[in-house]
Amino acid sequence: MSFKKLNLISPILEALEQEGYTQPTSIQAQAIPFILEKKDLLGCAQTGTGKTAAFALPILQLLENKISDNRGRRTVKSLILTPTRELAIQIGDSFSAYGRNTRVNHAVIFGGVSQNPQVEAVKRGGRYPCRYSRKAFGSHESGIYKTGSYRDFCVG
Repeated sequence: MSFKKLNLISPILEALEQEGYTQPTSIQAQAIPFILEKKDLLGCAQTGTGKTAAFALPILQLLENKISDNRGRRTVKSLILTPTRELAIQIGDSFSAYGRNTRVNHAVIFGGVSQNPQVEAVKRGGRYPCRYSRKAFGSHESGIYKTGSYRDFCVG
């Protein structure tokens, strides 16, 4: 099976080609069509099997397809929670790579550093995926995250 058969849009397919991906893994082949249908999913797979791409690719596609419908104030539409700062950064890097040819922006948020640059990053592209570790959940009180606006919610 190829990524093209998963009905991914050309900007994402081009990014996958640039990353050297040729065929989806089992978790990707099963999860991507399901998430593109906007269904809830609980997935489990071993380390190194492509779980991040399994949820990132369809989220990027759904957001890219929705950008033209965006009117008014930008709000966070996807939130990916991770247990560690390192994983939040890794997932952010994956969103950058897979979404390089899309108009989707993201911000990586985590605790232990000044929140000002992070808050500004969310405000600049706040409608799009935002990942942060559970330690930064307190930043929710800053008012930039409106829980009612999330369309996608993932725990990494």
